[in-house]
Amino acid sequence: MNELEDWIAAAGAELGVPPEDVPVTAVLDMARDVAHNVLRPGAPVTAYLMGLAVGRGADPAEVAGKVTALALDWPSRT
Repeated sequence: MNELEDWIAAAGAELGVPPEDVPVTAVLDMARDVAHNVLRPGAPVTAYLMGLAVGRGADPAEVAGKVTALALDWPSRT
């Protein structure tokens, strides 16, 4: 196991979430897109929003896709 997998297993155990329920690639890709196209602090907050949506029954892949599309279309503020 690598360090990320170890962390996910440990944090998941604390929260009662099995590691296989964590869509790691989707979350990381979404966070990258938000950080690079919107703003860095938006990435962890958006990951939290994603978690709330999934906790309320939304499909993780669908949520990640929606947020990624929004981030990629976000107008540049520069």
